[in-house]
Amino acid sequence: MATEATVNSTAPPGLPTPARKEYYWLRSFAAGGIAGCCAKTTIAPLDRVKILLQAHNPHYKDLGVFATLRSVPQKEGYLGLYKGNGAMMVRIFPYGAIQFMAFDQYKKLLRKKLGISGHVHRLMAGSMAGITAVICTYPLDVIRVRLAFQVKGHHRYTGIIHAFQTIYKSEGGVSGFYRGLMPTVIGMAPYAGFSFFTFGTLKSLGLSHAPTLLGRPSSDNPEVLVLKTHVNLLCGGIAGAIAQTISYPLDVARRRMQLGSILPDSKKCLTLSNTLKHVYTTYGVKKGLYRGLSLNYIRCIPSQAVAFTTYEFMKQTLHLN
Repeated sequence: MATEATVNSTAPPGLPTPARKEYYWLRSFAAGGIAGCCAKTTIAPLDRVKILLQAHNPHYKDLGVFATLRSVPQKEGYLGLYKGNGAMMVRIFPYGAIQFMAFDQYKKLLRKKLGISGHVHRLMAGSMAGITAVICTYPLDVIRVRLAFQVKGHHRYTGIIHAFQTIYKSEGGVSGFYRGLMPTVIGMAPYAGFSFFTFGTLKSLGLSHAPTLLGRPSSDNPEVLVLKTHVNLLCGGIAGAIAQTISYPLDVARRRMQLGSILPDSKKCLTLSNTLKHVYTTYGVKKGLYRGLSLNYIRCIPSQAVAFTTYEFMKQTLHLN
C-alpha cells in the first residue's frame, strides 16, 4: 500500500485542476486549524499554570505545579484555568493551519526542488513550518500571554481588543507585539523540527516494519496506510516530549520577554542573551531555566498527541489522503 497520495486524488471529480487544488488547500488549512484548537483546549489549564510559574507571578510564586492548579480555582474560579484561552483559539487556528499546511509544502519543496529526502527533510520542513506559523501569528500569542498572566482583581487588560490598544499605545506601536520574537523563532526551530521529525520517523518506521500491527487502511483511501488511533497518540506524545525538552529554556526566555513591562525586572529581559543570563544568575537552572518543566511534560505529551492524532483524523474526514 502507498503511504502518500497526490493532490489531485483528493479532489471531488468533475472540478477543473485549479479549483481542485484550491479546494485541497482549503481543506488542508481547516484540518490543521481544528487539530491545533483541539490540542490547545485539552491542555489550556496546564498552559495557564505554566505561564504563571515561568514568569514568577507574585500571587503564585511560592507554589508548585499542582499547588497552583488547586489555588487558581480557589482565587479565580474554575474558569480562571481557561483565562486567555479565547485569545489562544483566535491565534491557534491559523497557527495550526499554517504549520501543518506549510510542513507538507516545505517537505515537497525540499524533496522535489532541492533533492533533500529521508529523515532530514522532515526535520528541516518541520523547523521551517514552525517558524512560518510563529511569524504569522505572533502578535496574537503576545496578547494571549498577557491575558493569561493576569490574576482576578488585578486586571490591566479588559479583553483582547483592549490589550491590543494598550500595547500599541504604550509599548512602541507595532514593535510592541513582536517583543520576544527572536527567542520564539530560535526556540520554535528545534521544537517544531524535532516534533515533526520524531512523529514522521516513528510513523514511517511503524508502517514499514509492522503495518498489520500498527496500521490500518485510511477511511477515505484504502490504498493509503495510516496509524491506528492509539499508536498515533503514542507517537505524538513521544514527539512532544523530545521536542519540548530540547527547546524549554528558550521558551522560558520567550515568555518573560513577551510579558514585558508587566514584570518588575523587565529591563533585564530586553534581549534573548540578557534574559537567559538574568534567569540563570537569579534563579539557577532548575528553578529558572527549567522552572515548570514537570508541568511542561504533563502538558506537551497530551497536546502533541491530540494535535497529530486529530490532524490525521481530519485528513481522512476531509479526504486529504
